Amino acid sequence: MTTNAARTVFLLAHTGRPAAIRSAELVVQGLLRSGLGVRVLATEAADLPLPPTVATVTDATPEAVNGCELLVVLGGDGTLLRGAELARASGVPMLGVNLGRVGFLAEAERDDLDKVVDRVVTRAYTVEERMTIDVVVHSNGTVVHTDWALNEAAVQKVSPERMLEVVLEIDGRPVTGFGCDGIVCATPTGSTAYAFSAGGPVVWPEVEALLMVPISAHALFAKPLVTSPTSVLAVEVQPHTPHGVLWCDGRRTVALPAGARVEVRRGAVPVRLARLHQASFTDRLVAKFALPVSGWRGAPH
Repeated sequence: MTTNAARTVFLLAHTGRPAAIRSAELVVQGLLRSGLGVRVLATEAADLPLPPTVATVTDATPEAVNGCELLVVLGGDGTLLRGAELARASGVPMLGVNLGRVGFLAEAERDDLDKVVDRVVTRAYTVEERMTIDVVVHSNGTVVHTDWALNEAAVQKVSPERMLEVVLEIDGRPVTGFGCDGIVCATPTGSTAYAFSAGGPVVWPEVEALLMVPISAHALFAKPLVTSPTSVLAVEVQPHTPHGVLWCDGRRTVALPAGARVEVRRGAVPVRLARLHQASFTDRLVAKFALPVSGWRGAPH
């Protein structure tokens, strides 16, 4: 796992896609030509045409990125969230290159690979911290599961023919109860992910807040809620309802028995993201969703 280079970059890629394989090859070649070391997972190295100077590690653990200054991730949203897990655990900043569709976590697109390599080599990037959430599941008064998420923790129904009956709580006080398909508790980063699909608001990343967004609720008052970042959100699954399921970032899941209680609060550990551009989130939003802005004249001068 050693390298002769004084600077090392960890590369994570979705090697199941031909585009990712070619992109990974170009990034590796560019970094090596500039004298940087590259480290990859052994399972991914088997699918990539890599020179022997590229170091490999067996498992994606925090120790795997020891000594690395950056984690470069090539892929769609799923791969970027996989990279976020490693970035959070290690504290190494993640630079995402979008090879999927929307890719709000990505800082660059497939056509920007040369620019990505140049910015990494010259350290022409900044690092920002993104808020996470910590999740605790209680059952019969006992903690049965703990987790975290960068985007969201979603409490969802399992039985398609029956709604999930829940009661929502903010800061120790009940808000409302209803039957629904689920509840999404999200960060500002996650406001453009599952919470957005459920009808939640778009929240700018620099805003510190927590979101609670119902999914297909059968109720008159089932509006998205935006709370203080210090608030504690809770979703109680009613004892008489079918069991549910908790998904964190759509990657990690645990069953929720009837009567379970899910608590969500601001995460103790953020995810660090490398930024190449100083463009506003407004411009990113317009570009990612191809929003119609023709006719805009701007503020009068």
